[in-house]
Amino acid sequence: MKTLKIIKIGGSIIDDSKALNQFLAQFSKIKELKILVHGGGKSATRLAKQVQVEVKMIGGRRVTNAETLDIITMVYAGKINKNIVAKLQQHACNAIGFTGADGNTIVSDIRPIKDIDYGFAGDIKRINTQIPNLLLKEKITPVFCAITHDENGQLLNTNADTVASELAIAFAPRYKTELYYCFEKNGVLKDVNDNDSVIENINKENYQDLLKQRMITDGMLPKLNNCFHAIDKNVQKVCIGKSEMLFESTTNHTTIQV
Repeated sequence: MKTLKIIKIGGSIIDDSKALNQFLAQFSKIKELKILVHGGGKSATRLAKQVQVEVKMIGGRRVTNAETLDIITMVYAGKINKNIVAKLQQHACNAIGFTGADGNTIVSDIRPIKDIDYGFAGDIKRINTQIPNLLLKEKITPVFCAITHDENGQLLNTNADTVASELAIAFAPRYKTELYYCFEKNGVLKDVNDNDSVIENINKENYQDLLKQRMITDGMLPKLNNCFHAIDKNVQKVCIGKSEMLFESTTNHTTIQV
């Protein structure tokens, strides 16, 4: 069974052109089949502020009204996605950019209103792997942004960590899937102010202890939930840390275990 690496990058890489160029140059050299997933929340937030659209976050997740959805679509599916694809082409890595609407690849339901109304936020219902798999067979790299759709003409803002996790799960029956969350820290930290305080291994048992000790911050909660969901659904390997973990032999990252 071939290995497929699902790699998610966030704003710390995307917002730094030098860091992004370095990452994509290295990413293009990965020999295994690969899919890149990106967010872009910081860029969307900056544009929203420039046009005086309120930015509202609850529990690490963005509240998406109609104006915010327009901004996110322009930034994620437009500027960031196409910039990444162009740079991958520069490094001889043939790539195609996707939203979930392209090829009907990621179908979501609008998040139901319970205690909080998240607006045009999407919870993934189904992944259609047919078209991405055809591309992978031709050694073409899919690049997904965090926009999905509901099959009724509505685009939806969807957590990029969730997109990466669900893609890894969907491809698990076909490939040995590995999921990597790359961000600015070395991994999940005991002390958010000490980048060397990496928790190298997290399982379900010590995760509960970390929650009780309040070592997990709001933004890390949905990420770790996605990690455990992926492990439970037969994803072979899940890691969190700096992008160097992909290219160097290092234990300086967090591995999620059963």
